[in-house]
Amino acid sequence: MIVTERLRPHVFRLPIEKIRAGYKSDIYFARTKLILERDNRHDRVTMQVFQKHPDAVVVGTDQTLAILHVGTGHYRDRTRADALFDRYLSAERRLYAAWTLLPALDWSAYEPVAREVFEISRELASLWVPAWHELDVSSLYDGEVAKTGEPVMHIEGEYPEFAHLETLYLGALAEGTRVATNTRDVVAAANGKPVIMFGARHEGHEAQAGSGYAAYVGGAIGVSTDEQGEWWGSTGLGTVPHALIAAYGGDTTVATLKFDEYINRAPDAIGHLTAKGTPEGHVNVTSLVDFNNDVVNTSLGVAHALGARLWGVRVDTSESLVDRAILRELEEKEGVANTELRGVTPRLVELLREALDQGGYRHVRIVASGGFDAEKIRHFEELRVPVDVYGVGSALVHGVGFDHTADIVRVEGRPLAKVGRRYIASDRLHPVDWPSLVGEPDWAHSNS
Repeated sequence: MIVTERLRPHVFRLPIEKIRAGYKSDIYFARTKLILERDNRHDRVTMQVFQKHPDAVVVGTDQTLAILHVGTGHYRDRTRADALFDRYLSAERRLYAAWTLLPALDWSAYEPVAREVFEISRELASLWVPAWHELDVSSLYDGEVAKTGEPVMHIEGEYPEFAHLETLYLGALAEGTRVATNTRDVVAAANGKPVIMFGARHEGHEAQAGSGYAAYVGGAIGVSTDEQGEWWGSTGLGTVPHALIAAYGGDTTVATLKFDEYINRAPDAIGHLTAKGTPEGHVNVTSLVDFNNDVVNTSLGVAHALGARLWGVRVDTSESLVDRAILRELEEKEGVANTELRGVTPRLVELLREALDQGGYRHVRIVASGGFDAEKIRHFEELRVPVDVYGVGSALVHGVGFDHTADIVRVEGRPLAKVGRRYIASDRLHPVDWPSLVGEPDWAHSNS
């Protein structure tokens, strides 16, 4: 999916002080900026960002523009700014250390540290001379497909103003493109069936919003955490988890009934709370049915108890286990092929569908998860396995990398690049209209 309406910079909630100080940059880029500033160099360069892999769904362009917006520029007093930033880091650490003491911490003890962080941040901002409005940038949109070596973005401006930002925007592009491309391949394999991203547990929590957005651009219809849906206006989806079943003594039916009662049916049922704390509405009840390694009987028990209130069952059998339904079939029928016995197999899903239909529960959908990637999904679809929804986790956030590289290819309009690199013209890049993107007039940045 191509997203032609760009995300505004404030959406990303970037750590502005750390970006401007080069704290998150590879040290050689931070030092390059320092050297060029001290040597009073103002060379205007053309930087092109390239995708290294074929047929990649590019995501991260909007985040790159946000990084360029908050980070392009320089401190008018670098020595003063460096000293302030050291104080900022110290105060920030003390602030977070104090925060862990809440609610026992008294406001009178917390306020001075919070005020110090604010005052240092404000003083740093007053020293910053922004230069994003002097950049000429053209870029693909998030969701567009790039070929190997094709420019994804073209940045032209005084290099010292944005030299320190390369690490950050290449990282944003690499991560977003990896998840979006992996998701695109999984969604294509699913042959029109919905794919839900269950990837939050496979990466650090800081990556949730970006990965969730990338999965959405790649074609996933849902994510498992609210933060994964934040950038595109969605919220987390999920099923009854193993932990809730364990809390009710391993009884999946009771756990599912309690889920329905307290999430959907009780007078004070919370449903799904919106950001304002108000109920968002009914939650589809989907029960996780492999807790006792007997998905057929467990599903029938849950379906009998909930009837039409049961939206679906999720099969997540460990790849180290053979479900009891498969074992029963092997015992009853001699000569049954013993391939694909472990985990969520085509035959296990077929047995489950047959049992649900025969029991009068045709309305109950089957969600398959656990070790699914594009190859496994293609195999299921080729066999016409009756899966309704796929839940995919690590295959979306891991797998093949989709690194980008950035190189100066022109200096003051003249071709100049390392051997093996050159300027590549592209009529696919879209000029960035900074005033429209950031919603700020040019005159607001005329100070120097």
